[in-house]
Amino acid sequence: MAILCHNRPNYYSSHFIFIFHILILISKMAENKNVSEELIAPCGMNCALCSGYLAYKNKLPKLRGKIHYCQGCRPRNKKCAWLKGHCEKIGNGKFEFCYQCERFPCQRLQHLDERYRRKYEYSMVENLKQIKKEGLETFINSEESRYRCPKCKGMICVHNKKCYHCQKIKNWRE
Repeated sequence: MAILCHNRPNYYSSHFIFIFHILILISKMAENKNVSEELIAPCGMNCALCSGYLAYKNKLPKLRGKIHYCQGCRPRNKKCAWLKGHCEKIGNGKFEFCYQCERFPCQRLQHLDERYRRKYEYSMVENLKQIKKEGLETFINSEESRYRCPKCKGMICVHNKKCYHCQKIKNWRE
């Protein structure tokens, strides 16, 4: 092997440089991702779009009752903040997503979904149907493009339609 390396040093160094550039490109692509699999809650909420997560990620100063922090349901090991206390299967980690349950969508999820549709034009049930049909990666890519800030490429909050990276945030509702 050493003989081959001495006879063809440019061959190996050019391949090394090529692989190095590919790795840099992959890492830059990963840096531009705002949504990861662990930020998709069992109920279908994309925690990367939540006001609490965006405040945490962008290190906004906490304001009691106005700005709170949340790392997301799965990173906090909460399974699902809205449903786990009412769903034994999610609470015990039996299912990764609610669509895997024979009762999908259950009454509690329907109630949450109706509220989010009405207030924020966002549907957890539709998210879960898309994840089931097209897969998690396709869902994440569609959320990235749908909620990406045109100015800074950060994420637009589902609760107030603002970018927590480049806009001034006074309250999670405004």
